Amino acid sequence: MGQMVCMGATLQCSFGAAPSTLVVLPANRVTTATPIANIMDNKPLVNILPFGMCSSMANPTVASATAAALGVLTPMPCIPVTAAPWVPGAPTVLVGNMPALNNSSKCLCNWGGTIQIVNPGQMTIQIP
Repeated sequence: MGQMVCMGATLQCSFGAAPSTLVVLPANRVTTATPIANIMDNKPLVNILPFGMCSSMANPTVASATAAALGVLTPMPCIPVTAAPWVPGAPTVLVGNMPALNNSSKCLCNWGGTIQIVNPGQMTIQIP
């Protein structure tokens, strides 16, 4: 059984230098002490905040800074680009008519990073 994810969950990107926090807007009207997340809480700079510095060569700003540094990898500020929802979620538990987000779900950044949940923000509610 996984943990249900809510606002304040700690996230980490495989190409990010620092952890980030998940922001869940109270639009779904389902809360514990804070709003509960679903798989559609994947909007960059709204739900998923930057991860410090990005080191992915697929990121155009990192690629251009690295080229300017004659091939020495030069991390640049992270701007997440997440077009797809979190996968797989918990299809048997619905939050706002969408599958709830559990702590084993992942979200892919268009620059190649895998965003995972380090801490779900609460430890009392378990979901499949």
